[in-house]
Amino acid sequence: NLKIKIMNTKTTKIIYWTGIILTSLWFGASGFFELTSNPIVWGITQQLGYPAHFIYILGVFKVAGVITLLIPNKLLRLKEWVFAGVFFDIIFAFFSKLAVLGFPATIDAIIAFAMVSVTYAMFRELYSVNYSKNAIVG
Repeated sequence: NLKIKIMNTKTTKIIYWTGIILTSLWFGASGFFELTSNPIVWGITQQLGYPAHFIYILGVFKVAGVITLLIPNKLLRLKEWVFAGVFFDIIFAFFSKLAVLGFPATIDAIIAFAMVSVTYAMFRELYSVNYSKNAIVG
């Protein structure tokens, strides 16, 4: 059983880090393009109805989130928040693109959702968080 658990942990780590790297490349590039006013990224985002100041905020949080995700074995609670932010970004992108550009434009959001979902599941497998620990009761 121990050998099986070690193999499973190794596989889980490989899947997790592959997902983290792909997520970091995807959202890091997106954040960089938002911060550097890339005309293609800005054009699409503004076409979806988002104002310029919001695009900069997205860029800052995406780059900060990527940095957080890439730090191994640290900031686990913050990583939970980063995953939540990534999911919100994907969901808003999906529905914005669906409403304005139509279903074919949502394929990237669907792929991102699947990829980040698997990565988050591996994160939870590797770093099971005990939420009752130091809980604030009130």
